[in-house]
Amino acid sequence: MILIHDDRFGKKHLTSIFSHLMRFQSPLTIRKMLLIAFLLAGLLPVLMVSLLSFYQARQALRVEIQHDLQTTGNAVAEHVDRVMNERVQNVRSWSQLAIMQDLLIGDIDKRLSIFLAETRRSYAEQYISLDVADLQAHIIASSRPANIGQTLHTPPVWMSFRDNGQTITIYHLSHHQLMISAPIFSQNTLQPMGHLMATFNWQVIENLLDHAAQHSTELALFDNTQHMLAQSRLWSEQKHSLHAKAALTSRLPLNGWQIHLNKDHDVAVAPVHRLGMIFIALLGAILVFSVLLVRPLAQNISRPLETLTRYVQRFRQPGSQPPAASGPAEVQSLHQAFTQMASDLAESEQQLTRAAKLAVVGEMAAAMSHEVRTPLGIMRSSADVLLREPQLSADGREVLGFIISETERLNKLVSALIDAARPRLPNKIPVDLQAHLQHVVAMLQKPAQDKQISLTLQATQPITIAADQDQMTQVLVNLLMNAIQILPAGGHINLQLSADSQSAYIAVADDGPGVPPTQQEHLFEAFFTQRAGGVGLGLAVVKQIIEAHNGTISYSTSAWQGAQFNLSLPLATA
Repeated sequence: MILIHDDRFGKKHLTSIFSHLMRFQSPLTIRKMLLIAFLLAGLLPVLMVSLLSFYQARQALRVEIQHDLQTTGNAVAEHVDRVMNERVQNVRSWSQLAIMQDLLIGDIDKRLSIFLAETRRSYAEQYISLDVADLQAHIIASSRPANIGQTLHTPPVWMSFRDNGQTITIYHLSHHQLMISAPIFSQNTLQPMGHLMATFNWQVIENLLDHAAQHSTELALFDNTQHMLAQSRLWSEQKHSLHAKAALTSRLPLNGWQIHLNKDHDVAVAPVHRLGMIFIALLGAILVFSVLLVRPLAQNISRPLETLTRYVQRFRQPGSQPPAASGPAEVQSLHQAFTQMASDLAESEQQLTRAAKLAVVGEMAAAMSHEVRTPLGIMRSSADVLLREPQLSADGREVLGFIISETERLNKLVSALIDAARPRLPNKIPVDLQAHLQHVVAMLQKPAQDKQISLTLQATQPITIAADQDQMTQVLVNLLMNAIQILPAGGHINLQLSADSQSAYIAVADDGPGVPPTQQEHLFEAFFTQRAGGVGLGLAVVKQIIEAHNGTISYSTSAWQGAQFNLSLPLATA
């Protein structure tokens, strides 16, 4: 009896402890569990997709920002190189002008000083001063009258090199000035008699960097020793910034020069931060939407179960009725809810993908046509082959004629552009000008006779010069063909050759309309033409070739009141 009593006491004690534990545990209801399960099932995939999309978009934006910095650096490097090369070409070409020979007479009539002053004004802020000094560094002529008679003081030499056969010297930077000099040779003795010194305003380079420094981008120019040469106004070495470098590729000895770019990290990644805020706002909106959507769904799912639970608890009570069978309908509602949520998640993912794809920056590129002659040759050859077809119609032959003439015109245009853009150095050999002119005149007699134009030559003695025979042919053909094309029927062209002890002189005169005085100063500029359909490169190419032969070309009015081109070329030395 005592043992049985103890066993009952133990069972009651265990039951009481279990009921207390269940009371303190407060198990979750089905509604809460479904609500939590729906929220987790809906938010976790969206969160993962959002984080993955944000990471991919962040990486893409960083790559695009770095690419933009590199593109900007390359563009600025190309611009700096172009400015430097133009300054060197200016000094080289100016030092070879005929007006520089006034240095021999001390510029007594101030023609050279006036030329230097007008040249400096035409380049605005590019040059601080242009000076011509003799071999004793005495300034003979200058764009600034106060400099005349002063002694030319130069910083230490930075670099010296040859450009198109001319020695160019560049001195170290001093007070935002870069001095560039080239020797001036006497045309009589071919000996140096002084120097042309151009003081370039280095502020132009710094202004260039300032202009390119946009959207918090900082730029600086460094030489091959990593010494800073120029910088934008807000340049600073920031620790938390994106960096890029672009090297200068130049014909000048600027090896190792680089453009350095810095962009503040916070400014650079600001679009990434904005994108992150968009993702956070999107997640918050999805959370609110999920709560508003899942709560009634959880109630609809849990209510039949609660009803069934109450029925189980009270089914022993009298009058208890089983609830209506609503199981399949609730399962269908649950299925529809998950389908709706899946659709919402898919739509959200598509929106995030579209947002990531919008982070793309277009790439700038200026493209030039390459290998134009190859397709033109193929078109010409194909047209020639088709012309041999015996059954070709008259219209077909006319069309093929158009193709052949147009390909020839395009080929000539390409040749003119190449000649103007990339003039080659002359391969000089002794050339008998009298025989050469006779050959050119004989070659062009046919097109002249077709237009009933009289083409004559006056050359009484052999004259020998050192020249590139092909280039001289190109010069004479360009001048004569221009006259033939512009003259009306019955016109006259006279080619005259003469010489003195130093130079040979060629005059090409016609009785055409000539060139108006207002247009004569633009006559040798590229793309200037008076002829309809002309490109305007012929005279520019002629001037380049003549100057490459150390000669000169000028325009005057002929005895017939037409056009006359006067060429002067140095005689060949023994």
